[in-house]
Amino acid sequence: MATRPVLNELASAYEAKAGQRVAIESVGGVAAFRRVDEGETFDIVVLASDAIDRLAGSARVDAASRVKVARSGVAIAVASGAARPSIDDEAAVREAVLAARSIGYSTGPSGVYLTRLFERWGIAERIASRIVQAPPGVAVGTLIARGEVELGFQQMSEMIGVEGIDVIGMLPPGIQTLTVFEAAICTNARAPQLAREFLAFIASSDADSAKVRNGMEPCKPA
Repeated sequence: MATRPVLNELASAYEAKAGQRVAIESVGGVAAFRRVDEGETFDIVVLASDAIDRLAGSARVDAASRVKVARSGVAIAVASGAARPSIDDEAAVREAVLAARSIGYSTGPSGVYLTRLFERWGIAERIASRIVQAPPGVAVGTLIARGEVELGFQQMSEMIGVEGIDVIGMLPPGIQTLTVFEAAICTNARAPQLAREFLAFIASSDADSAKVRNGMEPCKPA
């Protein structure tokens, strides 16, 4: 879901440039991984790099076809007009979490990371009853806007454009995590050459501005 806005924009741009339609189906990362792993037919799959690693290991994707799409950090948001806690450093974020009536995060990479962070801070049990985990495919920002979550964490790309929330900033550098999203061609692809051409486009500099507009960072070649 974190890549949905940027992939939709890039698909439209590629269609205008190459005259080739690209149909993007966006679902939660857990569901996307499972569907590809179970052998459902797709030309490409876009997931966090660790999930692509696993699909390459099980030969569900062509490892040689992998390209880095973008990377994304975790943002913090509250309801529009709500008080904005300090998030200047790790200690401030920890205090904000402890003070919040409810804390929201996703089932995706950012949620996994936050679970481990709260455990490292020694507060996981203390705040367990206040954790609201967004169902797969549901943005944390949506729960904030509904009043179900007071303090929410998710990829910036999923916070942008959600009505009813204020993004107050990113996790500070000391505790920020960057998720790298990759694309690969599925081994059961029906149009592998067309898929390869689309991947070349989304990995090129022509796609950089769309990534930035959608809250992500281009992955530059080493």
